[in-house]
Amino acid sequence: MSCVLGVLIVLPSAAFAAGGPAAPEPSCALVPGWAQSGPTRAYQAGNLFEYMDGNAEGYLIYGFRSMRGVTCRQGETSFVVDLSDMGDADSAYGIFSANRDPDVPVTPIGMSAQLTPRRAMFAKGNWYLEIAANPEGDYTGPLREFASALDRTVAGSTSLPPALAWFPSEKQQSLRLVPSSVLGLRLLKHNYVNIFDYKKAFVVTEETPAAATEVMKKLQARFGETAPVQIEEEAFTATDRYLGRLCVSRKGRYVLGFTNVAEGQDPVALAKTLAAKVQ
Repeated sequence: MSCVLGVLIVLPSAAFAAGGPAAPEPSCALVPGWAQSGPTRAYQAGNLFEYMDGNAEGYLIYGFRSMRGVTCRQGETSFVVDLSDMGDADSAYGIFSANRDPDVPVTPIGMSAQLTPRRAMFAKGNWYLEIAANPEGDYTGPLREFASALDRTVAGSTSLPPALAWFPSEKQQSLRLVPSSVLGLRLLKHNYVNIFDYKKAFVVTEETPAAATEVMKKLQARFGETAPVQIEEEAFTATDRYLGRLCVSRKGRYVLGFTNVAEGQDPVALAKTLAAKVQ
């Protein structure tokens, strides 16, 4: 999402410590042959726009806390490295999933990483790392070397968010954490959406079961004609102009279900299978 080119390495700070383990100080010396160009960078949520301008909002909606960065140079090539504290692993993976190219395979660095000719990024614990390269060219090898070196110095879990295992994997097209307006509905504020070639699954986490119950009531009012079905604590089916055939269920503080279900598929059976996996 950031258009800035470079490598980011974090400086210890109170803001970073609040979100998890401190990252190392910026150092282009992590990979031989590179030297720092210019001063290290430091940004908080309140002034990130000074660095990213129009792209800052894409970080803030995922809970961005702070960033440290440095630009590294080797000859005419520059890497801009930026390491961001996103507050928790879900948010770090969320911004990674929003920025990755779904047509490019992931790489086992950190929780998950992606390398393209001019860009590397990965999520690890509550950290999100981006490295951007300039000028035009294929820097896949050096980017992998830098990302791997940073991975070894950044503390944090390499386990994917548990919620990812709840969704079926067949014919999966895009699994991502949506920070707001899940399915385009403002009352579904934050969580995972998994898109398939014939349906869309979602799981939204509320603070309490009571809050989830209120969301269910509002959804029923939003969809109008609904029919109750037996799944977990409560559930209903409906047909919506935009979301098609759907089934929504509540399990404790989770609101979940399937929308845009194609003919020949049973939305109730799909929602029941998803609910059984949600813990």
